[in-house]
Amino acid sequence: MSGYPITLVGLAEARCVVVGGGEVATRKVAALRRAGARPEVISPIVSETLLRQAEAGEIELTPRRYQEGDLAGARLVVAATDDPAINEAVWREAQARNILINVVDDPPHCNFYVPATVRRGSLTLSISTGGSSPALARRIRQDLEQHYDPAYEDYLALLGGLRPLIQETISDAAHRKAVWEDLLDSQILDMLRSGAYVAAQARASEIVQAYQ
Repeated sequence: MSGYPITLVGLAEARCVVVGGGEVATRKVAALRRAGARPEVISPIVSETLLRQAEAGEIELTPRRYQEGDLAGARLVVAATDDPAINEAVWREAQARNILINVVDDPPHCNFYVPATVRRGSLTLSISTGGSSPALARRIRQDLEQHYDPAYEDYLALLGGLRPLIQETISDAAHRKAVWEDLLDSQILDMLRSGAYVAAQARASEIVQAYQ
């Protein structure tokens, strides 16, 4: 199934609901938290992880079965129970309220999919098979994790820090393009991988100054 990939932002201010409290729900809550959300879990039984998070105030917990009306005001819902009837009821309410919903392992009852994701600071790489093969998406994610190692977090932070300077001090569009190409073609990433942060910053500054 084709789709239109987007990245949701501002989830810290949004009501994000996870119906279910088992292993799958625990993973979905973790993903939402990494995106900045403070999820609300609705389930009479939850994992030890979710219970600890609720006790710490990291998530909201409604310790009972889902009831119609529970989705009022939600922006996003994940149905992750092992009861098809409950998942179906959650889907129907979400549809009636025009809420984004993902019913786990049930593509026909989803209006969005959750891609396999690699995060390196501000860098996000997402892989989706449209629900056809989550296993393949995980395999591709593992390959990307090897190629785009943790050094990319520092790399992107360094490049992002240079962007305002480049925009302000290099007026010629062709020169701005050239400086970015030189930065990306340099050995800065290798320097960061070896822990030479000061040398990497110095090399980046030299490249920028050459165009000012």
